[in-house]
Amino acid sequence: MADLSIVIVSWNVSDLLKECLASIYANQESLNLEVFVVDNNSQDNTCSMVKKEFPQVQLIENKENLGFTRANNQAIRKASSKYIFVLNPDTIVQPQALSNIVKFMEEHPDCGALGPKLLNPDGTLQLSCRSFPTLKTQLYTTLFLDNLFPKSKLFGKHLMSYWPHNEIKEIDQPMGAAILLRKETLDQVGLFDENIFVFYDEVDLCYRIKKAGFKIMFTPAAQITHYGGQSFKQWKGLKSSLRGGYIWRKSRNYFFKKHYGFWTVSLLIIMDIAQLIIIFGLLYLTIKMIWLLANFVF
Repeated sequence: MADLSIVIVSWNVSDLLKECLASIYANQESLNLEVFVVDNNSQDNTCSMVKKEFPQVQLIENKENLGFTRANNQAIRKASSKYIFVLNPDTIVQPQALSNIVKFMEEHPDCGALGPKLLNPDGTLQLSCRSFPTLKTQLYTTLFLDNLFPKSKLFGKHLMSYWPHNEIKEIDQPMGAAILLRKETLDQVGLFDENIFVFYDEVDLCYRIKKAGFKIMFTPAAQITHYGGQSFKQWKGLKSSLRGGYIWRKSRNYFFKKHYGFWTVSLLIIMDIAQLIIIFGLLYLTIKMIWLLANFVF
C-alpha cells in the first residue's frame, strides 16, 4: 500500500502538468507514492506526454470532459493509501511538502483534511484558507467590502485575508488546488458531490467533513507553488466568460440550497442583480465624469 496517493485532474495544460509531475518525483523522498492523472479529454499532448515521460503514473483517459468532481472521484476510488492528495496540475511541489503533510496527518488523527501553504510563482503568499460562505459574507462581496477592507476580520472573513497564513490553524476550508484528505474520512462522508461540475466542490466536501466532526487544518510547513486558473484561462471571449460565471453561480447556488435551504438562493439572485446595478452605476458615473471634465477643459 502506498504512503500517499496523489490525484491530478488535467485539461489541456500539458506543459504545466509535466512540471508538476517532475516536482512530485523530485521531492518524493522516502515516500511510496501512487500518482493518478485523470485527463478530461485534453486536445493537446497531455496523454502522450504522461505515457512517455512518466510511465509510473496511473493515467485515466476520459473521452469527454467529465468535470472536476467526477474525474477526481474516478481516481479516489482506485487509490490504495490512507491519504489522498488532490492537486491541481498548475502546481509545483516544494521540498519536504509531501513528507510534511503525511507526517502532520499521522500526528493528528482527528484531522480529516489538511491544506498546505500556497505560494504565487514569485514566492509571495497566495491566500488559500477560507471560512464557509454565508449570506452575510456574500453581502460583503456584493458591496465590494471584502475588496475595500481586506484586512478587516469582519469584511475579510470569507477569504481570511486578514490572516498571514504563518501558523498551524484549524480552518473551515483550504483551496481545492491542494488539499490532503484522509481516506477513512471520505469513506464516512462520501466523495466529491458529482452534481457539481466545478467550483464549490471543495467547499461542499469540507462542509460535510466538518459536519461529521473531523477537523480541517492548515500547516505552513508544507509549501506548494500555484500558478492559478490555468485551465480556465482557456475560456476566452465574452461568451466563455459568461459561461464560466454561470457555472460558478450555479455551483454556489447549489451549495447554499443543499446546506442552508432553498430560500437562500432567492437572496443570492437579488444580491447578484444588486451587484450588477452597482457596477453599471459606477461605470455610468465614471463615463459622465470623464465627459464633464473633457467639456470643462476644452
